[in-house]
Amino acid sequence: MPVANDPTDPIQAIQAQLAAARRTQILDAATRVFASKGFNRATIRDVARDAGIADGTIYNYFANKTDLLFGLLDRLNDTERRPTSLALAGDASVAGFFRAYLRERVEALWSNADLLRAILPELLANPDLRARYFDEVIAPTMALGEGAIQALVSAGQARDVDAALTARTLAGALLGLMVLQLLGDQTLAARWREIPDALADLLLPGLTTPDATRDDAS
Repeated sequence: MPVANDPTDPIQAIQAQLAAARRTQILDAATRVFASKGFNRATIRDVARDAGIADGTIYNYFANKTDLLFGLLDRLNDTERRPTSLALAGDASVAGFFRAYLRERVEALWSNADLLRAILPELLANPDLRARYFDEVIAPTMALGEGAIQALVSAGQARDVDAALTARTLAGALLGLMVLQLLGDQTLAARWREIPDALADLLLPGLTTPDATRDDAS
């Protein structure tokens, strides 16, 4: 008799891959639908139609439209991979890691600008949704960021900064730039690929020790 959730079982592995692919298909469709119609006007039926599946199939993966929204927010936040990606902060080249990490986060935000424009108003206006988002996504992510920064401090690669405040300052800088672009700033819209290096040049000297500020190419 097969063991439940046995990663070595080839049948279960295939089933897991198929489920992951279906989940991605649904989230991709939700991204398009929410971006075009807005969260409030969009329906599960709209998402199912865009994905080319039956309405009921979505409920095998998401309990309701709000859960579907959180699936998108988790993907934007890179929630599953975030512990691993932040653990790389212990690498020798802190500056190289920092620049690469900023590039990845800016790319993720800018490539989903239409989706953010559709869902940010709902997050800000709905207190229950906002509280859930903070508890389930923001707070755990901030805790990971604090841990990564504190690890750099302990290793002597970062100055003795306040890890909690620094993590929020870094996150706020990215989010603030994203909001400014959504409001119509054409300079940011045209030069968003330059933002990671601009941020790194401004923030690294205040965060890292002199040796850690140099990247591998230095």
